[in-house]
Amino acid sequence: MSETRDRLFYKQKHVCDVMDEGEAALSEEYCRKYMAFLQKAKTERLAAAEAIRLAREHGFREFDRNAPVKPGDKVYRCVQGKLLLLAVIGTESLERGVNLCAAHIDSPRLDLKQLPLYEDHEVAYFKTHYYGGIRKYQWVTIPLELHGVAVLESGEAVDINIGGDPGDPIFYVSDLLPHLGYKQAEQPLAKAIPAEKLNIMVGSHPLKGEEDGERVKLAVMKLLHEKYSITEEDFLSAEIEAVPAFPVRESGFDRSLIAGYGQDDRVCAFAELQAIYETDRPARTCVCILADKEEIGSVGATGMVSRAFDCFMGDLCDKQGVKPDHCYESSFCISADVSAAFDPTWPEVFEWRNSAKLNYGVGISKFTGRGGKSGSNDASAELMGKLRRIFAENGVVWQYAELGKVDEGGGGTVAGYLGDRNIPTVDAGTPVISMHAPYEITAKHDCYMTYRCMKSFYASK
Repeated sequence: MSETRDRLFYKQKHVCDVMDEGEAALSEEYCRKYMAFLQKAKTERLAAAEAIRLAREHGFREFDRNAPVKPGDKVYRCVQGKLLLLAVIGTESLERGVNLCAAHIDSPRLDLKQLPLYEDHEVAYFKTHYYGGIRKYQWVTIPLELHGVAVLESGEAVDINIGGDPGDPIFYVSDLLPHLGYKQAEQPLAKAIPAEKLNIMVGSHPLKGEEDGERVKLAVMKLLHEKYSITEEDFLSAEIEAVPAFPVRESGFDRSLIAGYGQDDRVCAFAELQAIYETDRPARTCVCILADKEEIGSVGATGMVSRAFDCFMGDLCDKQGVKPDHCYESSFCISADVSAAFDPTWPEVFEWRNSAKLNYGVGISKFTGRGGKSGSNDASAELMGKLRRIFAENGVVWQYAELGKVDEGGGGTVAGYLGDRNIPTVDAGTPVISMHAPYEITAKHDCYMTYRCMKSFYASK
């Protein structure tokens, strides 16, 4: 009876049950690299910059559409500092398609408004506009750091980074004390912290010698001008983000988990990067996309809606006399985005039979979307079968992942935008606890298996 059961029933594999000591050591080594990347990649600009730095160390060069390329060449193109495209040229013609992985490097956060600085009762604040799907109550009373760029009237771009170094000040959004918060506590979570109250405290000392009002605001502006040469008007041409100032840490007594901000989706972005860094002279050309703006609909010139990817692929195809559409129809894409890990503390929102679990490997999602698969890519059975075969041949531990109960869960990825280009696409990524929170949790072995997934996919034919 047990042989029949084993042959006919599906059983998920716990990574620890199939991983030997040698591979466990490789998993730890990989996760150390990932944690170092995550610590530096606090914003999409910082993630792109760090990815480029590592890419150059692995032999990548900036792509020149006027220069020849040959099998084994490693090239990249960065768009506006926030969208990164990398390719390793294969030995086969692009007519036979590419192996493509697409992740995103933007994460939920607080953006400064364009005229953010104000003073109220001798305290200076920055006004914010939240970005992406946050739960607003999670962003009060936590340490924040500021990163971004301001373009001055002269045209000079000034990088702004405050709060990330141990000697820097951090920033803070206040909340009511419980003694005065009785009415607030009666509000639904979505209304207890209105968006216009997510104001960041930035100073309290007035500028001495000034008699007119807004002396604290003036003191803050003076400090910013001394450090960055900016005036208040320069905020109008600035992109400055407030992100959690938490360090990336191991979590749990057994150190089996990783705690950090922005793991959605930089955990998959780094898996793609490490896999393509290690790819040399493949049969099929391998392409890695690190996109921006996924958290707000993949819009704009740096999101997957844009034609930046098509331009890059068009330039590659031109060198071989191949039509991009012919390349696309023979390609295969993994939309590398995280899935929700089953949380035993909140089981009521999950359908556990089809949910990803910590330490059961990379999560594969046939479809995403909401309710009746609205907005979903919904990969074909043939595509799912192909991915299963790749994983079986390469010893990749994987599991199925659906984002919650049908009428309670749902979400989207960049998969649909690749599908719109006639590129067969399936979602795969690392399961995450507390997705979109200022501090998210992943399991080390799942992170490693996500990398193994991407590496085996790049090597497939």
